[in-house]
Amino acid sequence: MSSEPGAGQNAIRDDDASKAHLKLDIPRLKRRAALLNSAILFSTMSAIITSLLVIVAFVCAFYNMRHEYPVALLFVVALGFFTVSLVYLAREARIALNELDHYS
Repeated sequence: MSSEPGAGQNAIRDDDASKAHLKLDIPRLKRRAALLNSAILFSTMSAIITSLLVIVAFVCAFYNMRHEYPVALLFVVALGFFTVSLVYLAREARIALNELDHYS
């Protein structure tokens, strides 16, 4: 059994040459997972802010209040988060597509 933290029954032993290439992929897979987590986080934040935008617009309209500035600000922030999420997703896709070169 390996003494590495988190090493369970699926751990790759250091002396297993047939699976050594799999162990080399772990840092790349961790990077991809981190990028996907960030993309999901930013897209979720964008969706929440978009929901707030709609709520603010309806509440302001209901009470005949000016809503142009708060709605515009929320819209810009939501688009900013959405753009960041797309950038993270594109970075992950680039890693995934370049990864195919290792298995051809």
